[in-house]
Amino acid sequence: MNNDPFPPRLPSHLRGHALLEDPLYNKGTAFTDEEREKLGLTGLLPPHVDSMAEQVMRAYDAFQEMETDLHKHIYLRQLQDANEVLFCRLLAEHIEEMLPIVYTPTVGLGCQLFSHIYRRPRGLFISYPNRDRIRQMLANRPNPDVDVIVVTDGERILGIGDQGIGGMGIPIGKLSLYTLIGGIHPSRTLPIILDVGTNNQERLSDPLYMGWRHERIAGEEYYAFIDLFVAAVKEELPSVCLQWEDFATPHARPLLQKYRDELLTFNDDIQGTAAVVLGAIMGAIDVTGRPFQEQQIVILGAGSAGIGVADYLRAAMIRQGLSEAEARSRFFIVDRDGLLQNKRGDLVPEQAVYAQPWDRIANWPKTMNGATGLADVINSIDATVLIGLSTVNGAFSEPIVRAMAAKVERPIIFPLSNPTSNSEAKGEDLIHWTEGRALVASGSPFAPVEWQGRKIRIAQCNNVYIFPAVGLALAASGARRVTDAMMIAAAEELGKNSPAIKDPHGALLPALTEVREAAAKIAVAVGLQAIQDGVAPALSEDDLRRRIEGLQWRPEYQTYLYI
Repeated sequence: MNNDPFPPRLPSHLRGHALLEDPLYNKGTAFTDEEREKLGLTGLLPPHVDSMAEQVMRAYDAFQEMETDLHKHIYLRQLQDANEVLFCRLLAEHIEEMLPIVYTPTVGLGCQLFSHIYRRPRGLFISYPNRDRIRQMLANRPNPDVDVIVVTDGERILGIGDQGIGGMGIPIGKLSLYTLIGGIHPSRTLPIILDVGTNNQERLSDPLYMGWRHERIAGEEYYAFIDLFVAAVKEELPSVCLQWEDFATPHARPLLQKYRDELLTFNDDIQGTAAVVLGAIMGAIDVTGRPFQEQQIVILGAGSAGIGVADYLRAAMIRQGLSEAEARSRFFIVDRDGLLQNKRGDLVPEQAVYAQPWDRIANWPKTMNGATGLADVINSIDATVLIGLSTVNGAFSEPIVRAMAAKVERPIIFPLSNPTSNSEAKGEDLIHWTEGRALVASGSPFAPVEWQGRKIRIAQCNNVYIFPAVGLALAASGARRVTDAMMIAAAEELGKNSPAIKDPHGALLPALTEVREAAAKIAVAVGLQAIQDGVAPALSEDDLRRRIEGLQWRPEYQTYLYI
């Protein structure tokens, strides 16, 4: 069932060049002879009528001709702006090759150069000087019915920091994956950048920079602006899912906490990252045979993503039978100032939850400028899980990894920082330093590793396994809120689909070629949890499955009716 919100009857104004300029209705060379005659296209296109397969072949040839990943990224964005159906079909048929181009890691460079590679408008640019007209700007959206908004203020883009208006590349990329994987129709997605200035001097001094040339607003001004934005969304699109993306740590969690009970919203960096990591670790733990509640977890990075991951892992441990205190005691979180411990006076409340008691670690080594660092922690405990969300390239050094692997048979090691240049370790090194024993998932894509005659695939612990499925579940179930239990249900279902469960040498996450199928299963689990949590109308599992199937749009051309 292809539940397409764009009916086959074309709007009367879409004829001739106007039709060829509309990416949602344009078929390009696939328009039939009859359609060309009726729609004023005769002579505007080459005479041969292409099948979609021929169009995909031509587009793929052009993609391969691009010399660099950035050129490939620009090409795909241009194709998206010309023919949305063909763009999605091309990605679907080459997802493993193109996902790193349309999203991480190449999208990071696209954000840095956004003002230089800008071609056509997409989404909404809501700038602080226009703060009194936010609802008017929302009313100018290209399509009236929207299921998902992805919004950023561009301050903490991947691991490359403040990109100002260039951060718009992230919502555009994320929403293309909502369509590709979740099946949300492209017309029902809306990328938004909140342009509140930038503190990036390189951007401010760039004569081509397209954003508001002003230092970032902060404090009460900033939060008042976000209040205006949220109020406008609630008035204009009261049922939309609002996904927060790449907000800086001081803002990310407070914004989520403030608005999560007011509208349908979640933060992908906090909740999506936590859910996909939890799912991958559940698969890894099944391989090791060591119960979840016995894991000793070390996390490098105490920002919103690192603490979010810890929160979900802790919740899973408690679900397995540990007390709150017992679960907390199994986490060792290290930031730039060393291990989180209760004598530090610089911890925010969510970090203080994981502060180790000083009397427990007082005699541990302190080789990090007088503090207990990552190597000290690894040498002091039998760590079973090591997670990196620090953006510090090479932080998982060979001595640290070998020390961990000397004390555990199947070390679980996840270098999750993006882009690749910020990864804590390379997949190949982790496999070799642990003699092929490590269970590895990474944030950036790594090639399979050859080890003793077998090929080990490094799973990319990418949020694409979670957020498209969540968006699909919300649309299908009619949920009014997003609960942590819903996100944990997504993680548990993802863990059940780990190939490593059947093959101990398999990847921890499904292949990208299977991610759309996995998304449908995850969406069912999330929808059922929403019903159980009382935030969605009662619905049988069979009815929920049918709704999910009906909402999954597929990139196929329609036969148009016309006036």
